[in-house]
This record gives sequence, structure tokens and C-alpha cells, in this order.
Amino acid sequence: MLAELRKHVPTGVRTERAAFEDLRPGERYGLVYAAAALHWTKPEGRWSRMAELLEPGGVFASFGGPVQLADPAVQEAVRAARAPFLESDDVPSPDGTPPENDMQWPGTELQRSEWFTGVQQSVIERRLTMSARDYVGHLTTISAYLVLPPPVQEQVFSKIMQVLPGTVEISADVIVHLARRRYEP
Repeated sequence: MLAELRKHVPTGVRTERAAFEDLRPGERYGLVYAAAALHWTKPEGRWSRMAELLEPGGVFASFGGPVQLADPAVQEAVRAARAPFLESDDVPSPDGTPPENDMQWPGTELQRSEWFTGVQQSVIERRLTMSARDYVGHLTTISAYLVLPPPVQEQVFSKIMQVLPGTVEISADVIVHLARRRYEP
């Protein structure tokens, strides 16, 4: 993703590739963003650490959202194939925010944080068609599957491939959260 970003920003834009916890303390940025990875960061001190990385007035941006099969019949077939291995492959909200809430995580935490203001949430609707193989490739990046032992991963992906048509339509809305670092906490 970083390589793709670098293709589309001016050459003067400096980027850093590092784990959140490994970014150099004391260095500040005008923008810090997380793309479908923020839930992997440690909750303790997440927002104070994020604030340390941002210049006062800097922006934190988060991009993520569920990728779901659009066809309910295909969705049910995949659920049944997955059931012996996983009850669900949903990524639950880290703070327990219900899916029907207007503001979703991490916006809910950002709103409560003393470090951030002007929290905004937007949804970019996307519908895509992809091959069954590409869809299963996507599943290999999902937390629920990543924590399974490799032999179990192979089994569940094989079972899912067996029930998928050659191509699948997916709903892949992107939920964008923006928040500005307060000048004074």
C-alpha cells in the first residue's frame, strides 16, 4: 500500500514504513494514517502515542471496513463451509461499538480522547467483482483466519473455495475517520 501511495503523492512527501509502536518518538508528522490495521495496535496509550506522532493541528486518518459477499446465498454457503473452523470471520469493534451505531470505531474512541477534536466519519461505497481465488486471498489477511494454525487455515480456505462460484460480487465500503490533533490536550 505504501508503494502505491508513493506513486500518487508529490516527491516532497516523506513516508515512513514502520509498526506503530516502532515509529521514532519525538518526530512529528502532519499526517498519520492507518489502513485496516489500527485494531492490531495496543489499546493502552494508543491515542496519546498517536498524538505524540502528530504536530499540533495535524490529522489522523483511518481507513477500513468490512468486505462482505453481496449475494446472500453465496454468503450463506461460505458461512456453512467456514462453520466447522470459525463461528464468524467478522472483525469485532475493539471498543464494543455495535454495528448499527452512527459513529463507528475508531471514531468512538477518538471522540472520547482528550488529544483529538473534529472527529468525522465518512463512508465510501464500493461494489466489486473478483475471482473466487482473489476473494480467498483477501480472507488470508483477515484476523480471524490469521490466528488459526496453518493446517486449519488451509482446510478452511479449501472448503470455502469449493462453494464459491468462479467470480463473486462483494460489498467493500471504506469507512474513513478523520480527527485533528488538539493544540493543547
